[in-house]
Amino acid sequence: MVLLGVLLWNGLSLDPRKIPSPLIGKSLPAFSLATVADPARRVSRDELRGRVYLLNVWASWCVACRQEHPFLNELARNKTVSIIGLNYKDKREDALGWLGSLGNPYELSLADNDGRLGIDLGVYGVPETFIIDKQGVIRYKQIGPITPEAWDKKLLPLIKQIS
Repeated sequence: MVLLGVLLWNGLSLDPRKIPSPLIGKSLPAFSLATVADPARRVSRDELRGRVYLLNVWASWCVACRQEHPFLNELARNKTVSIIGLNYKDKREDALGWLGSLGNPYELSLADNDGRLGIDLGVYGVPETFIIDKQGVIRYKQIGPITPEAWDKKLLPLIKQIS
């Protein structure tokens, strides 16, 4: 019983943002998704290869996404890296309203209405952001909002290294 208590205590004290993703070093899962802006336009994983980009998982109903959004807009203005959105389990009209009122940092945003790609990526909360390299390999996973500190210490150095 004591052992169970110790294991439970250790598990509860873990920071989920520090849990490594088993997908690091593996190819982005295959997909073909409509864009939020144009449901008739479909984009596949292979169309995004050949460049380094952020894949930012977001939703209009996500409170933490609202906190992160001004920083994403700043990154987009600076053009340091392309940002592809993955609109997760959201309604198109809500997503479009969000982008219209808060600004659109995304080169394009994919509609993951049923959450299938999110499941394949191991997303368990939004926002989450992945760094994808030129070969389409996942190099990093940020759980939670990107902060200026995380950007300066983790994401930007890796982007510079693999670009």
